[in-house]
Amino acid sequence: MLGYATIGTKDMDRAEAFYDALLAEVGAKQLFGMGRIKFYGTSTDQAMIAICIPYDEEPHEVGNGNMLAIPGGSREGVDKLYAKAIELGATDEGPPGERLPIFYGAYVRDLDGNKLCFFEMKLG
Repeated sequence: MLGYATIGTKDMDRAEAFYDALLAEVGAKQLFGMGRIKFYGTSTDQAMIAICIPYDEEPHEVGNGNMLAIPGGSREGVDKLYAKAIELGATDEGPPGERLPIFYGAYVRDLDGNKLCFFEMKLG
């Protein structure tokens, strides 16, 4: 259902280094892109994340209520993603922990202030 989600950056080189290292933890890589936008994922027929310099060339702004949720695959995977993001300079928005009986998650803000969630969800 989701093709890709895009978040903005004011510094493409810095964002690219952050997401190259972070998303490698879940087997994703930069699939394609051009100067102002880069797409990450495991294949182009799966959901992707894009980072971009805003098309209108206005300053990047963090959206209130916007967040990208990245599956960790397991609680250990969530912990690993959270630790890697913090190591890369992200800021803590909520350490790993159980939020609901079916949801284990951790929250950070990337180098541009975009909110990310790393999670494991088990239904039924």
